[in-house]
Amino acid sequence: MTMADLTHSVQRTAVSTPKEAVPHPAVLPLVLLHGWGVNHAIWQPLLARLPADLPVVCLDLPGFGLAHNCPEPYELDAVIEQLAAQITTPVVVAGWSLGGLVGVALAQRYPECIQGLALIASSPCFMAQSDWPGMQLSVLQQFSSALQGDWRVTVDRFLAIQAMGSPAAKQDIKQIRQLVLALPDPALAALVGGLTLLAEQDLRTVLQQLTIPVAAALGRLDALVPIAITPLLRQLRPDIQIQVFEQSSHAPFISQPDDFAQWLVQWHHRCQQ
Repeated sequence: MTMADLTHSVQRTAVSTPKEAVPHPAVLPLVLLHGWGVNHAIWQPLLARLPADLPVVCLDLPGFGLAHNCPEPYELDAVIEQLAAQITTPVVVAGWSLGGLVGVALAQRYPECIQGLALIASSPCFMAQSDWPGMQLSVLQQFSSALQGDWRVTVDRFLAIQAMGSPAAKQDIKQIRQLVLALPDPALAALVGGLTLLAEQDLRTVLQQLTIPVAAALGRLDALVPIAITPLLRQLRPDIQIQVFEQSSHAPFISQPDDFAQWLVQWHHRCQQ
């Protein structure tokens, strides 16, 4: 699949507001949501490994990639409303990092359209709490402050952290950069707003109350979403399906693309049943 094909897959997405009575497709489309600082091009290597008969839609978060309509203020409700307007049938959502957090909120707001949710190196609460492992708030504050200078350097540093620990870290970072730079620069308001969402949102209770199947794909070497959340996710949701990718950091679909694609297809099949 070429970059032109990938871009077209986003542009052909119909725009409408999800309704309670929506037709159920024979095969549930898979909606992919990217993480902070990148865009839908990040999924290109994964798309080449997914079955040709699996309908996939790669949506850009507002203010990233081709989604030029950036809400101000950049609040979670506005973000999920803009995404939901592009979902016209029941789907399975897989969200990476920030995209997973957004996916939790999307599933809560539009349960008639979201039939399954996969969290990819994501957490319902990214910040460390007394009872929850995560990132230190000071780290995100440093990134937010640095955005006011050269935001490209700041995003580059963040991408480097995502691959930290992976056996192929340098190669992973290079690939992520090349994919992301193929599309327009993100809006500064989206970069700042996205970090704010990561810092402020705690959706653990929301995740616990979802009535749809939920899965999580975690990288054992991830420095942003520590593997230590595994038993805590199971406490929140005893039914959650968790897959740990042993040789991956924060981007298992880049570090272990074949294994990840196989896992995602199997998960989608479970949601389809």
